[in-house]
Amino acid sequence: MSIDSPVSFSVAARGYLDLMKLRVVELLLVTTLPALVLAYKGVPPLVVSVATIFGGLLAAGSANAFNMIVESDIDRLMARTAKRPLVTGVLTKKAATIFATVIGIISLVIFWVFTTALATLLALIAIAFYVLVYTMALKRRTAQNIVWGGIAGCMPVFIGWAAITNSLSWSAFAFFMVIFFWTPPHFWSLAIKYRDDYAAAGIPMLPVVAPKSRVRTEMWFHTIAMVISSLAVIQLAELQTWAFVGTLILGLVFAYQLLQLQDSSEIYTKVAGKIFHASISYLSLYSVLLVVAQLLT
Repeated sequence: MSIDSPVSFSVAARGYLDLMKLRVVELLLVTTLPALVLAYKGVPPLVVSVATIFGGLLAAGSANAFNMIVESDIDRLMARTAKRPLVTGVLTKKAATIFATVIGIISLVIFWVFTTALATLLALIAIAFYVLVYTMALKRRTAQNIVWGGIAGCMPVFIGWAAITNSLSWSAFAFFMVIFFWTPPHFWSLAIKYRDDYAAAGIPMLPVVAPKSRVRTEMWFHTIAMVISSLAVIQLAELQTWAFVGTLILGLVFAYQLLQLQDSSEIYTKVAGKIFHASISYLSLYSVLLVVAQLLT
């Protein structure tokens, strides 16, 4: 039960889970597994894999919880976030801060004990970057917030790689860039759908402050760069030709969805919603492709 909160244990427990944004964390962990497999060039050790995934879950959950603490004021202004636990009063800021700190420390201990020093350092950097750079420094100040703030979401790739090798490689950097370029189209498509929410909260997401033509152009730039980076991973990891072809097909399918986003379209928002889901499918299927390709190599 939360500190100074009269709610029931089950309601408070649900509140703590909501603080972690597990649906977002799940997507981040999708990229951790292929990083482990590629770094090990096969099935990685079970203990290291479990520790990395569980530690990553707690680290990302900690960062998300701190994010909600910092943004509780603007969460009240947006319909899609108005039911978050700090807005509804299910949890207090004090309880949320203690929770975020504790699970963050636990995650770092797990990385230190069961993986490597570099993985531990990268996990700490990921938490700090998401909270201090994205949430506190960028999100309310620039339309490029998600471009640079999205670096935090790329870190699971580095963390997974470092957990195996205690180092990084060009393949890891290429995979990092896949997520870096994937993040803006993914998030901007969501921001198009919730444009009014972000506008009401005064958050300068690109779809709020820029014309549709610029949003579409920047989404195309990042999409093309994402596909190129995805193909680079296949080449650098020396995976089979079919993996290269499969990646190219995934990229073309995603590009087709983006092609439907026309400035004058009456279903602009609906198409953006489809792009959001298509981006999740791209990253998920690409991650599966990497794992299968490496295991068959």
